[in-house]
Amino acid sequence: MRRSLRTSEPLLALALAWAGVAVAQEPARWLERMDQALTTRNYDGTFSHWHGGRVEMLRIIHRVQDGVVSERLASLDGSGREFIRIGSNLTCYLPDKRTVLVEQRPPQQPLVGFPVVNDQTASFYEIREVARVRLNRHDTHLISVTPKDEYRYGYRLWIDDATALPIKTQLCDPSGHVIEQILFANLTLAARIPDAAFKPDVATVGFEWLRNAAPPAVPPSQAAAWGAVQLPPGFRMTVRSAQVFPGSPAVVDHLVFTDGLASVSVFVEMQISQPEGAAVPKAATVGSSSAFSTVVDGHKITAVGEVPPATVQFIATQVKAQPAPPAPHP
Repeated sequence: MRRSLRTSEPLLALALAWAGVAVAQEPARWLERMDQALTTRNYDGTFSHWHGGRVEMLRIIHRVQDGVVSERLASLDGSGREFIRIGSNLTCYLPDKRTVLVEQRPPQQPLVGFPVVNDQTASFYEIREVARVRLNRHDTHLISVTPKDEYRYGYRLWIDDATALPIKTQLCDPSGHVIEQILFANLTLAARIPDAAFKPDVATVGFEWLRNAAPPAVPPSQAAAWGAVQLPPGFRMTVRSAQVFPGSPAVVDHLVFTDGLASVSVFVEMQISQPEGAAVPKAATVGSSSAFSTVVDGHKITAVGEVPPATVQFIATQVKAQPAPPAPHP
């Protein structure tokens, strides 16, 4: 009997180890299921968005049909603002400005962002299940995503056990204080959503239509590759592009840095003139969004993201231009 017990000890230890790995991975799997549900299912819901001391009610409609993602986000609080995305085409209806803005954006970029977990994310966040909670008639898994340093914010998510859709999400600062919250009053899956659901309610007669134009070509001899000399741990540059904002002829370089979960956008624009005090760095925080501007080599550098103020300042002050290499001789 003793020999049998000793022989089984390694197997028992291995089984317990695998069980521990499975338990540790289960919270991350719930975030993966949530992301899959949000990106592949048809749903219609209304939610409150608390941000910067303000609460707004919104409706989100999401459809995937023939491989094309359609979304509509509409304010229900009287402003009449609507955002409709069909594939990569985004149309923003802004009645208070009597303006419609049309632009292109990556087709995989949703109108309402939720945390997406990948192998890179796990290195800089601790992901665990806190509790099982009954919320708004839904059985949910409360999952916490806690950063391991001061360069990023954390999340708490209440994920529906039946649909894997998020019923409630909170964005938290390094002290655990809630700085942004989304809470769904209702959220339903739909087998079919008609095209009419993606038509705006806004009457646009007399509105100004603005479209993001393609930037003019920059001669190779004048081109410069902007990048960061150093970044916070885990961040890397994923986008480098040029943009022209409506109403402005200037070309703005756009860089995106991400750790797989948090993202920071950096805009680089030429300073045509530098009045007194223009080179003084400026910081701002509105709700969960932080911004920092400075001037480097005659260019205004502005970093914006849902990260702590120290992170945007770190990245903005590290952005430098490197001249493009000379063209080879023919």
